[in-house]
Amino acid sequence: MDTTGLTKISAPLLRWYRQNARSLPWRDMPTPYRVWVSEIMLQQTRVEAVKPYFERFMEALPDIRALAEAPEETYLKLWEGLGYYSRVRNLHRAACQVVERYGGELPRSYEALLSLPGIGPYTAGAIASIAYGLPTPAVDGNVLRVVTRVTADPSNISDSKVKKQIEQRVRSAIPADEPGAFNQALMELGATVCLPNGAPQCGACPLQSLCAGCAGGNPCAFPVKAAKKARRVEQRAVFLFLCGGKLALHRRPGRGLLAGLWELPNELVDADAPQAARAAVEKWGLQALRIEKCGWAKHIFTHVEWHMTAYRIRVEEALPGAGLCWVTPHELAAQYTLPSAFRPFLEAFRLG
Repeated sequence: MDTTGLTKISAPLLRWYRQNARSLPWRDMPTPYRVWVSEIMLQQTRVEAVKPYFERFMEALPDIRALAEAPEETYLKLWEGLGYYSRVRNLHRAACQVVERYGGELPRSYEALLSLPGIGPYTAGAIASIAYGLPTPAVDGNVLRVVTRVTADPSNISDSKVKKQIEQRVRSAIPADEPGAFNQALMELGATVCLPNGAPQCGACPLQSLCAGCAGGNPCAFPVKAAKKARRVEQRAVFLFLCGGKLALHRRPGRGLLAGLWELPNELVDADAPQAARAAVEKWGLQALRIEKCGWAKHIFTHVEWHMTAYRIRVEEALPGAGLCWVTPHELAAQYTLPSAFRPFLEAFRLG
C-alpha cells in the first residue's frame, strides 16, 4: 500500500471491529457528553484505570449542566487519582461555556467543538464522529501507530505537519455511513493488536495483508518520532505534621504543577538532607515532639520525576494559619483532593 491512500482498510477493519470491540461503558451509550468525558479521561490514562472513574463521574455529574454547576471541590474529588488535573478544570470551563452558548448541549460542529477549552483536534474528531456521525478523523497515538505501520511511513510524527497529513489520509478512508465505528476501530486495533514497543500481534491483525510495514519485515520501525528529553529528577522531603488525630495539608499555588491542589507540605532538598525535617518545623512555626522517617516513594510527571523521603512529625499544637489546614482522616477522604504523588504516605497518617 502506498503512503497516500488508506481506502482499502475500511472493510476488513470494520468486520474485525464488529467481532472484537471491547464493551466499554462510554461505547455502550455514546451520548455526546459521555463520549466527551471519556475521551478526556482517556488522555494519558489506561482504559481499565478510567472505567471506575467514568462510572463515578457519570453518577455524580450526569449531564453538562450538572458539571457546569458543580463546585471545584466536587469535580476535583471525583478526579482524584487520575492525575493531570488541568483536564477536569478544562472540562468544567467548557461545560460552563456550553451552557452559556449552546443551551447545555455540545455543538454538532467540529469547529465549534474545537473552540472549547481542553478540546483539541483528536477529541473534537472523536465527539463529532462517534456522537454525531460526522466524517471527521480522530487521530491519537494508537491511530498514528497503525497508519504509519500500514503505510510504512518514515515521517517523524513529532512534527505537527506530519500529524495533519496523516489526519487528511485518515479522512479520505472514513466511510460516510460509519465514521464513528471506523475511528473507534482504528483506535481499538492500536490498543489491542498493533501494540507499541516491539509487541505487535501481526498474526491477529485484519490488515496484515495490506500492511507495508509487516511486508517489509519490520513493523516496529514505525512510527518514527523524536527522542524524548530526559525528565528532571528532584529530591523532595515530604512532611506529615500530626496533632490530635489530624494531618496538616497545604494548598499549592494556582499556577504550575498540580496547580491549586492540596498537598502534604514538602521541600526541594539535596540528595541527602535529613536536617530538612527540623528546618520544616521551624519554617511552619510548629514545635516538634517527635520526628521519624516513615517512607520513600517515586512519582513520575511528564517532565519531572520526584524522589520523596517522608517524615512523620508529631507537633505540640495544630496551629491555624501559617498556610496549613488540619484535617481528620474522614475529612481527607470526603472533602480534600490529594494528588497521587502523596498517597503512598497516607498509611503513615493512619498509623500515626
